[in-house]
Amino acid sequence: MAKTILITGAAGHVGSHIVEHLIKKTDWNIVILDRLDYASTGFDRLRDIEAFDDKRVKTFVHDLQQPILEGLDQEIGHVDYIVHAAAGSHVDNSISDPVPFIRNNVDNTLNMLEFARKRKGTFEKFLYFSTDEVFGPAPEGIDYKEGDRFNPSNPYSASKACAESICMAYANTYRLPIVITNGMNILGERQHPEKYFPKIINYILDGKTLQIHSDPTKTQAGKRHYIHARNVGDAILFVLTKTNEFLNNIDASKGKFNIVGEKELDNLQLALLVEKAIQKRLGDKYKLKYEMTDFHSKRPGHDSRYSLSGEKLKNLGWMPPKTIEETIDKMVEWSLDPKHIHWLGRKEIPF
Repeated sequence: MAKTILITGAAGHVGSHIVEHLIKKTDWNIVILDRLDYASTGFDRLRDIEAFDDKRVKTFVHDLQQPILEGLDQEIGHVDYIVHAAAGSHVDNSISDPVPFIRNNVDNTLNMLEFARKRKGTFEKFLYFSTDEVFGPAPEGIDYKEGDRFNPSNPYSASKACAESICMAYANTYRLPIVITNGMNILGERQHPEKYFPKIINYILDGKTLQIHSDPTKTQAGKRHYIHARNVGDAILFVLTKTNEFLNNIDASKGKFNIVGEKELDNLQLALLVEKAIQKRLGDKYKLKYEMTDFHSKRPGHDSRYSLSGEKLKNLGWMPPKTIEETIDKMVEWSLDPKHIHWLGRKEIPF
């Protein structure tokens, strides 16, 4: 009997890549819950990966700020795994209007945990998809490990840290089989044009000057471990099927798994990789124009470096299958294809 997985936020960028990975790598049935806000661009991502052509996929529109009522619960049916990936993730939005942002991320987690609590004993795992930002800025030489203390720098990361704590409480109080993944900066096809990767492409194509967020000396760009969304989907599949520990109140690292990219890059290095991939296809006339800007100290809530240790999953047998250079090259090739150029928010490539 094939497993059934429920994924929230599956019409979004990361969620749709998780769906795509599971369609290609498993025989599972997939149940999708999404409220279809601006970040989801409707069902466009799910159409693009041909999810609606697969009879294993069921899709429901529901705002998880509201409880899952009996009728929807019945339509969802039995599930073996729950992946809760639905969340607001735009840091600037969380800073400009924190109260509804925090309430959304906390309330939708509470409602999913209540959904799970009512189904106790009928499913195998509940996975909460969290972020590296709960740990706050990482000084040079520090890679935060599973179970390290929280130090959120903005309302977004605070909302995710709060939701993680609530997951821990439900695991301890109700003995629910809950795990948490903390991911780093995620790239992938069909990303919203407001995000950094598509913005780099658009600025190079249009000859505009890209602002590279840096330290106060304007010599060191912010650093991240970038990872492709399909690799994230692969790591989630690994955690669901190849690990056997859950959250508990004895060891804070139990049931937690960092999903980390292949290597650390600063934001300028990433932009230069994108430039190289564009020039490979369109010629040297497309050049990166940039200036370093002291963004982080002027805008509290934005951190210059995030870093997690990926040793735990590595020791268990999981690592990203491709280098970041290979990833960027393939993503740029895909993005410049006339069939996909609309995902950059544009109609054509300027010549």
